[in-house]
Amino acid sequence: MQTVGEMIRELRHDRGLTLAEVAEAIGSTKSYLSMIENHRVAKPPSVALLRGLEGVLGVRDGRLHLAGDWERAPQAVREQVQQLAVDVARGRELARFIQESATVRSGGGRNLDELYRSGELRRRIERTLGPQQKDGVGIGHHEVNLYRVPLVNKVAAGYPTGFTDLDYPARVADDYLSSPGLSDPDAFAATVIGESMMPDYREGDIVVFSPAAEVSDGCDCFVRLEPDHETTFKRVFFAEEGALVRLQPLNPKFPPAVYEREQVAGLYRAMFRYSKL
Repeated sequence: MQTVGEMIRELRHDRGLTLAEVAEAIGSTKSYLSMIENHRVAKPPSVALLRGLEGVLGVRDGRLHLAGDWERAPQAVREQVQQLAVDVARGRELARFIQESATVRSGGGRNLDELYRSGELRRRIERTLGPQQKDGVGIGHHEVNLYRVPLVNKVAAGYPTGFTDLDYPARVADDYLSSPGLSDPDAFAATVIGESMMPDYREGDIVVFSPAAEVSDGCDCFVRLEPDHETTFKRVFFAEEGALVRLQPLNPKFPPAVYEREQVAGLYRAMFRYSKL
């Protein structure tokens, strides 16, 4: 599925318009429009801005503001809707198989009872819908997904510090931990050092971060900073329609810091915390 930024860039190119021309027409800046097109803003553009873009780009079906609404929806809601779409497609495929089997029966083929007894019906259901329990631990009629999350390094809960993932490829590390209820295969964990996120996070806590999770105002994030890929762990707030990012410590002894969005190479939301009792 295209992002709202990809849709805007494609429409702009189709109409032969430059960034500067579109930005001037909607009363925005060329840099902010470029950030939107390259999916580098923390939040989707406002409805008013998208309506303005639809007018300039000749969009009559409202697809831009609908795409913005979709991106503003919580990650959990989007995942559920996408899973429902997959389930509907799989259900239709299974229904076609059953209907075709019933048609074959009238022509002398095997009926559904025979397909069931032979195990073919079960195999088709599992191929279409998946087995009852997969990649998880069954509890009664439910399933708990357990992802092995790599513990890659440490993150400074203080001033930005140099970071290295020890040149491990993605999802590989020396240590792992199991994290229930996580659906991001690129999730990683890091050990907190420093005191700037006290009292919520203490030195030695292990925090699991998800690159796939949506980041909004007030999220606690693993932050990568340009140009040297330094990292820090802070509560994140956005200003100037996402053009500025404020990194806020929870410990009042530490001052906040404000960066332009271009200086922030990555924001990865904290999902779980493991603390010593």
